Amino acid sequence: MVTATQPDATVHAVPMTVEHADAVLAVFAEGIATGHASFQAEPPTWEEFDAGHREDLRLVAVDDAGSVLGWVAVSPVSGRCVYAGVVEASLYVASAARGRGVGRLLLEALLDAAAAAGVWTVQSGVFPENAASLALHAAAGFRVVGRRERLGLMSHGPLAGRWRDVLLLEKRL
Repeated sequence: MVTATQPDATVHAVPMTVEHADAVLAVFAEGIATGHASFQAEPPTWEEFDAGHREDLRLVAVDDAGSVLGWVAVSPVSGRCVYAGVVEASLYVASAARGRGVGRLLLEALLDAAAAAGVWTVQSGVFPENAASLALHAAAGFRVVGRRERLGLMSHGPLAGRWRDVLLLEKRL
């Protein structure tokens, strides 16, 4: 378990379990609503989320009261064995917890856990307009390795109807 002390509470990064499902999906929905976090217009069901993310590399940030303040999880980038150590990370922080170090805590804990699990590369796709996510990843040692231009057509949020670029970020462990 990783712990960070915040001015108003202690926040811990702990393994995500099914008991966190509703809170995780609620935080996901908040991120989606910004229009700068995902091409997805709705969060998945818990069953879809569970099936798409590695169980050993899913964490939630919780405060002393047990409230979920954010989450991070990884998905394999390929089923090919040569890419077994390459994962894509998704990280979401509840709107009420942004700016309090929750994202940093989660990302650092994930990188430690990923290295221990034999992962050698963590990548993330981030919209260029998501300055907070780009700054968080840069502070954790990620670098921009490419720009995927007009990757997808946005269906929701302030840029609905526009083709969006995605920056590909990478951290070698």
